[in-house]
Amino acid sequence: MNTPRQSWLLSRRHLLRGIGATVALPLLDCMRPLRARAAETSAPKRAAFIYLPNGVNTLDYQILQSGADYQFSKGLKPLERHRANITPISGLHHPHGLGHHHNCQSIWLTGAEVGQGKRNSVSLDQLIAEQMAPHTRFSSLEISNTGRSLAYNRDGITLPAETKPGEVFRRLFEAPAGGAEKEREGLRRRGSVLDAVLDEAHDLERRIGSEDRGRLDQYLTSVREVEVRTERADRWLDIPRPEISEADRRRVTREVSQSKPGDYYRTMYDLMILAFQTDVTRVITFSSGDEGKGLPIPELGINQTRHALSHHNGDPDQLARLTQSDAFNFEQFAYFLDRLAEVKDGESSLLDTTLSLYGSGMAYGHSHGNANLPTVVAGGRQLGLKHGRHIDFNQGHFDGYPLGDDGALQNAHYGICSRPVNENARLSNLLVTLAQKMDVETETFADSLRTVSELES
Repeated sequence: MNTPRQSWLLSRRHLLRGIGATVALPLLDCMRPLRARAAETSAPKRAAFIYLPNGVNTLDYQILQSGADYQFSKGLKPLERHRANITPISGLHHPHGLGHHHNCQSIWLTGAEVGQGKRNSVSLDQLIAEQMAPHTRFSSLEISNTGRSLAYNRDGITLPAETKPGEVFRRLFEAPAGGAEKEREGLRRRGSVLDAVLDEAHDLERRIGSEDRGRLDQYLTSVREVEVRTERADRWLDIPRPEISEADRRRVTREVSQSKPGDYYRTMYDLMILAFQTDVTRVITFSSGDEGKGLPIPELGINQTRHALSHHNGDPDQLARLTQSDAFNFEQFAYFLDRLAEVKDGESSLLDTTLSLYGSGMAYGHSHGNANLPTVVAGGRQLGLKHGRHIDFNQGHFDGYPLGDDGALQNAHYGICSRPVNENARLSNLLVTLAQKMDVETETFADSLRTVSELES
C-alpha cells in the first residue's frame, strides 16, 4: 500500500505571523493525522442541514402553544408522526438578515453581515466538516436543485453543489474512470502545482506590505486546505468504495426530473441516507431551492414557484396553495426522518445519531419578513438533544398571537414575522448549540448570545 507522507502535519498551536500581528490558524485537516479514523472510539455523529426557500404561509404554519402539549399547525401537520423526535422553534432571527431578503439563504448557516463589500464567513456545516474530515472519504456533501449550496468555506466563498442524483451517486460510490493509479497521477500533478503556488506566495510575502500580507495569509490558508484534501484523497484511493445493493443503486441512480419534485426530493433524501449509512460523509447540506427558484409542484396542480406563491398579496386561493406547498415540503422532510429511523446504526438508528436542521432564512415572503423564522430541529438524541416540545422565544415578549373569533391567526401576525419581538432570540444561538453537539470547540458562533439550553438533554 502506498502510504502518504505527513510532513505537512501542523500543531494546533501553529500561528500565522504577519507584520504587527500574530493570528491563530483555524482547526484544519492538516492538524490531524490521516489515520485519526483508527483512534475514533465513540459512535459517529452526523448532521444534515436542509433549506426551504421563501418562508411559509405563516398564518397556517405558526404553532400557538408552547411546551409539550402543542398542537401541530396545518403546515407542519406532516411531521406529527415524529413528534417525539422533533422540536419546532419560534421567534428566532438573524439580526444581519433583517430587511435583506436576497441574503437569506447565504447567511442561514453563517449569520454573517454581508453586502456592501462585506464577505460572508464560514458556515456551520463546514466547521463541523473540519471535525469529521479525517474519518470519511468526503468531508461534506453539498446538494441543491439550483447548484447554489448553503456551504461557505473559511474565506466566505460558497462551495459548488451537485444537482443531479445520478452525478451525486457516481461521485460518492463509483471508482474513478481509469482506476486508482490514474487518479493518483492527477492528484500528484495537482500537488506539484500547489507546491509551485506556495513557493511563489512565500517569495511574494517577503516583498509586500502588512495589509496585503493579511490577504495573502488568507489565500495561503485556502491553498493549504486544498493541499491537505489532495493528500487525503490520495490516502482514500487505496480504500475500496462501499458496496451498494442493487436495490439501493436502482433507487438513487434514476435521472429524476425536477418537474416531479416529490420523486426528486425523495431520491436526494435517499442518497443522503445512503451516504450516512455507508459513512462516506457525515455532513450534508441540501437546498431545496433558493429565493428565486423554489420548485412548483405539478403533482398537486401547483404550477407557480415558491417565490411566486409567497407574493400572494393576501389572495386566499394563493395562500391556500402556499400552505399546500409548505405541507408538501414538510412531508418530504418527514420521509427523510422515516428513513433515518429505519436504518440501524449500532444499537440505535441513524435518527438518533444524526441531527437535522430544517428551515428557512425568511418567514413572510410577501414583504420579505426575516423574523420568527420557520425552524425545526430533529433527531440526534444520542448527541444530547431532547425533543417533544415547541420552544417559543416569542412568549413573554408580546401580547400574544393575534387571533380572530374563530381562533385563527389574523394578518397582524405578519408584523411578528417582519420584526423580532425578542431581540435576543438569535438563530446563531441555535447554531452554536448544534456546533457544540457536533464536537466543535467554541463558545460562540457569529452573533450568538447563548446556547439554546431548552433543546439540550
